[in-house]
Amino acid sequence: RVFFPTDHSDLSPEARHTLDGQAQWLKQYGSVTISIEGHADERGTREYNLALGNRRAIAVKNYLVALGISPARITVISYGKERPQCTTASEDCWQKNRRAHFSGQ
Repeated sequence: RVFFPTDHSDLSPEARHTLDGQAQWLKQYGSVTISIEGHADERGTREYNLALGNRRAIAVKNYLVALGISPARITVISYGKERPQCTTASEDCWQKNRRAHFSGQ
């Protein structure tokens, strides 16, 4: 999982470090395909959060592709605010929901 600041889809140094490790794993297991799920916190409209989640997932995909992972192995989907990891209306909770994470296929 990688996390994002409010209203952003750019990757932090910590996110890049996490993705560097994921890319190494994906290179080792070349037959694995993944889906990157983009998420947002509950604030904002459904449409805005779906678009933001999509930008986050695409940012992760683009970084992995730049590291040599075939784009054919990666799909992206945005859930916006529809699948929160945490449901408390607080900054700590919202921070956990502003994420992109992988699921295997």
